[in-house]
Amino acid sequence: MNVGLLLITHGNLGEELLHTATAMLGHCPLSAKALAVHMDSDPDQVLQAAIRACRSLDKGEGVLIFTDLYGSTPSNIANRLRDTCKVEVVTGVNIPMLVRALNYPDLNLEQLCIKATSGGRDGVFTCNGTPEN
Repeated sequence: MNVGLLLITHGNLGEELLHTATAMLGHCPLSAKALAVHMDSDPDQVLQAAIRACRSLDKGEGVLIFTDLYGSTPSNIANRLRDTCKVEVVTGVNIPMLVRALNYPDLNLEQLCIKATSGGRDGVFTCNGTPEN
């Protein structure tokens, strides 16, 4: 059994991140879905879609949820899933975070959450210096 992965983001960001990470790895080692929240989305309808997605992704180990911005509608919906699903929610999703999670498909939910968070944090750099000519 593996942890499921759900991206709940503004617009198609989650779908694009998942597509990019999967293309980089050549496959998607976790059951994963992306759920788009658009400016005109009804949060209650998105919540119901997120509940259905969580239930389909959870094979007994829970679901790791990535959102893009803490305190935003996608993040708030993700946190409301705690009432109905076994989830961990991580905000600030980026490619390093997603690739790190996908590279450790055998970890349990808590371990995968820690691994993903470290990947996101450790994958951010300031690239100062003079470009070589």
